[in-house]
Amino acid sequence: MSARETERLHASVLVAPAAERRRLRTQRRRAATALRAEQHRAEQAAARAKADAERSERRATTYLPAAGEPGPAALRTPGRFRLPRHQDTSATLAGAYPFVAEGGLGADGVFVGQDLYSGGSFVYDPWVLYARGIITAPNVVLAGIVGSGKSSLAKSLYTRSLPFGRRVYVPGDPKGEHTAVANAVGGRAIVLGHGLSTRLNPLDEGHRSAGLSDREWAITVASRRRDLIGALAETVLARGLTPLEHTAIDLALTAVVAQNTVPILPMVVDRILTPDEAADGRLAEDGRLVGHALRRLVAGDLAGLFDGPSTVRFDPSLPMISLDLSRVTENSTLISVLMTCSSAWMESALLDPNGGQRWVIYDEAWRLMSHPALLKRMDAHWRLARHYGIANMLIFHKLSDLDNVGDAGSAMRSLANSLLANAETRIVYRQESDQLGPTAQALGLTGTEQKLLPGLGVGQGLWRIKDRAFVTQHQLHPAELALFDTSSRLNSGVK
Repeated sequence: MSARETERLHASVLVAPAAERRRLRTQRRRAATALRAEQHRAEQAAARAKADAERSERRATTYLPAAGEPGPAALRTPGRFRLPRHQDTSATLAGAYPFVAEGGLGADGVFVGQDLYSGGSFVYDPWVLYARGIITAPNVVLAGIVGSGKSSLAKSLYTRSLPFGRRVYVPGDPKGEHTAVANAVGGRAIVLGHGLSTRLNPLDEGHRSAGLSDREWAITVASRRRDLIGALAETVLARGLTPLEHTAIDLALTAVVAQNTVPILPMVVDRILTPDEAADGRLAEDGRLVGHALRRLVAGDLAGLFDGPSTVRFDPSLPMISLDLSRVTENSTLISVLMTCSSAWMESALLDPNGGQRWVIYDEAWRLMSHPALLKRMDAHWRLARHYGIANMLIFHKLSDLDNVGDAGSAMRSLANSLLANAETRIVYRQESDQLGPTAQALGLTGTEQKLLPGLGVGQGLWRIKDRAFVTQHQLHPAELALFDTSSRLNSGVK
């Protein structure tokens, strides 16, 4: 074989595989095209079968005429269909909507009465609601005109809490309404007034909280005494104290405590008016006004109440303690001074974080809010309520009383409004028509809720607990009704 023939043989061997590959690729393309065509024909056949089935179903379906069947089968009267107008009470019509009533606050707590919306029982307890996260502040504001039943509600709430281990403090009872209640529940009512032997020394050390060292206790007592004397002076002077007056009080108090085991107010007053000879010669002049203001408590119209050692002991273990101020002359300044002293006297037990859960009742609050020193003490107690386990209750006649505290934009007005802001439970009993606007604005009431207020009966109240609203009827046991009655004198002799 020649060389040329050999080259042609090698070329044919190399070319043959390439031609075979092209042939196989062509066959595969043709097979794929045929398969797609077959699938397309199958899909078209299925679509035609589905369309034929739908057309057959539509042809087999029979529809009524738009105007209905003719003749007797129509079941229609010749005239238009009309229903007579029906009018009924909301109690009857409410049966058509059985699930629109408020679900309530649960069954844990103190029974109050009946929920007038749902007809079920209404139960309330600020500590339970706080533990469940429903409210973030346990304070309560209660407002209602005279004769609406607000006092009975307040007494019912705190007396029914006693079996749950709560205690009650009334730092000042201007009308003596809580004295009979305190005696009935095994507590004590301390009656203050001219001609009585009862003395309260507001400079007593008071109840010592567990866990305080001697140094911490000494600092706490000194601070409490200093704040008390300053608050009393501000109340009598009707103004704030100057730095010089604060210094005069501090130096006099320090000297009296160092020289006496049981310091009393007359000693402090004497030391302010006649300081030590070694002191600054101008100290007597700097403290002259403060000394004469405090002298009113020991030698003026309040003599005999807070000018000696205590004749009674504050027992924080009692279920209820009330300070009865009903025998004091009806003078707002004197009442505020008395309540400042009495609040300081029981404050050591009140601010004990281990003292348990306690109600603190501020009755006739309109007397207190006009005095800056008392308002500041109340504001501090309200802000610390969660820490100390306290539920403060502020009782007054109408919410517009808060607008009478100080001038618009003043610090006193801000403090008064903060009391309402820090109370997420607001209970409103019957209000006069001219108070509806301010009350609705202060509480954010709806138009329907606002219209309810003047028509509420005795013992009926609108409860606003955070963003929820309830209308309740307070229910009293006959024994409670006799004990809580505040109109016995008015009704005596009436048959």
